[in-house]
Amino acid sequence: MLELRHLRYFVAVAEARSLKLAAEEKLHTTQPSLSRQIRDLENEVGAPLLLRGARGVQLTPAGQVFLDHARVMLSQAESAVQSARQIANPTKPSFSLGVMIGHDSTWLPEALHLLHDELPNIHVVISTQNSPQLAAALCQGRMDIAFLRREDGSPELEFSLLVEEPFEVFLPKNHPLAAKTAIEIREIVGETFLSVSGTALSVSGKPPALRLAIDRYLKESGIDIRPSHEVDNLGGVMSLIASTRGIALLPAYAKTFLPDSVTTRPLHGFAPKIDLSVGYRKGNSSPIMKLFLSRLSDLVARVSSKT
Repeated sequence: MLELRHLRYFVAVAEARSLKLAAEEKLHTTQPSLSRQIRDLENEVGAPLLLRGARGVQLTPAGQVFLDHARVMLSQAESAVQSARQIANPTKPSFSLGVMIGHDSTWLPEALHLLHDELPNIHVVISTQNSPQLAAALCQGRMDIAFLRREDGSPELEFSLLVEEPFEVFLPKNHPLAAKTAIEIREIVGETFLSVSGTALSVSGKPPALRLAIDRYLKESGIDIRPSHEVDNLGGVMSLIASTRGIALLPAYAKTFLPDSVTTRPLHGFAPKIDLSVGYRKGNSSPIMKLFLSRLSDLVARVSSKT
């Protein structure tokens, strides 16, 4: 049966791109034992997740999709454990922090740095999820703040803008359009167009903010194009780009998920942008949250200096 340890092993191998490195440096186990665990996982899933080669391992298209979901499941499991421990042993005030998948390597370290002086006195629970899931957690009072999009249909939430991220064209490295330094939006007409799902549930049941921004840009550009495929996570979009030779419009941060076979090009002329904001529930009176919000300008400055 699928167990959390299988997910931890798989994520470690996927991030290290090496069974040997993952076994010795991350998991402190033997490579043969790790290989058996990965084979057991692949048997349970019913599909190969990794390609083994002389230069290490690479994710298969199925593996790329599975990685995104595995990270979410591990994050949710850790959040559940931490929350239960906090309830059982309420020795410190708890502060729950949510981060969009893909931004955990940029904004999260600086957010913890910002809270550094308070960390000895509080219990921090961190959760990494997709933006609509984070918005739902905020609305339900399961999270104090989150780094997410300005999701539609959530009037009980407040948003403080951090940055606006430009969209780029994501396409196969060997696609003819990849030879260009910038791509006209009309040049993607007739191509296999890929997008994030418009039915992935947000707080209100409306499409996620990312899908709304993509559709709005196409409409304003006079482009009548509908997705050939829709996926509810960016890892799945990357896999489809590689397998279908399709093209997608995504924020630049999605380069975090780039496989070797996919590249990006800027849009020629006007490039749309989408917000990354800190969201929180209006009725939340947490003093730690108020302290965090008072230092957002410092947070933006720190992240900007490193990008």
